[in-house]
Amino acid sequence: MLLGDTCTRACRFCDVKAGNPGGKTDAEEPQKVAHAVATMGLSYVVLTMVDRDDLADGGAAHVAATVTALKTRVPEILVETLIGDFKAAERDLATVCAAPIDVLAHNVETTERLTRLVRDGKSGYAQTLRALGTLKRLGGGRLTKSSIMLGLGETEPEVRSTLRDLRSVGVDVVTLGQYLQPSKWHLPVSEYVHPSRFDAWKVEAESMGFLFCASGPLVRSSYKAGEMFVERYLRGRGEPV
Repeated sequence: MLLGDTCTRACRFCDVKAGNPGGKTDAEEPQKVAHAVATMGLSYVVLTMVDRDDLADGGAAHVAATVTALKTRVPEILVETLIGDFKAAERDLATVCAAPIDVLAHNVETTERLTRLVRDGKSGYAQTLRALGTLKRLGGGRLTKSSIMLGLGETEPEVRSTLRDLRSVGVDVVTLGQYLQPSKWHLPVSEYVHPSRFDAWKVEAESMGFLFCASGPLVRSSYKAGEMFVERYLRGRGEPV
């Protein structure tokens, strides 16, 4: 996770510490991450980040510098960036897209109706769709990816509508997983969705045109099955896993 351990947004599903980092960043982090990933010998890495609304560019240049340092150190590695929405600012999203990223990811998290309940007020459903659409438009054909949590009180028509909205802005890969309450201070679980429903959502999502959908109770936005599919796809094999 890039840019520290303190997020400037306080979403009600997330256990990352919230606060104001005061504009502080670690200028050496890009090289530290490149060294760590090279040492681990990975072929695919997912870089996440906290939201940094305290920074003029939301941390876009820092993310880009980290990916560039990593690709310089390990040219053959595939890099997925799970980023914030940068308030859907095209300039900042363009900074990220200018880096040699292979998969551009940003999570919608939940349905439109539940967004104000689940996510911080500085986030937004329409803002997320604008950000994802911009990533697709500026990404030069690179894959885009998003994720939905189930069990927060959403209805099936709302999930279906969310999937259609993601496809409408060109999202290629989607994951669906069960929301789990990280502490008593966070939103309670409304429903534990049966595994058969997750299986059905995978079939339906892929019928909508998503290249791949990973869907299951323990699936998360960074999920090995999805990464394996993407790696095979990007390396030119393209067989489903």
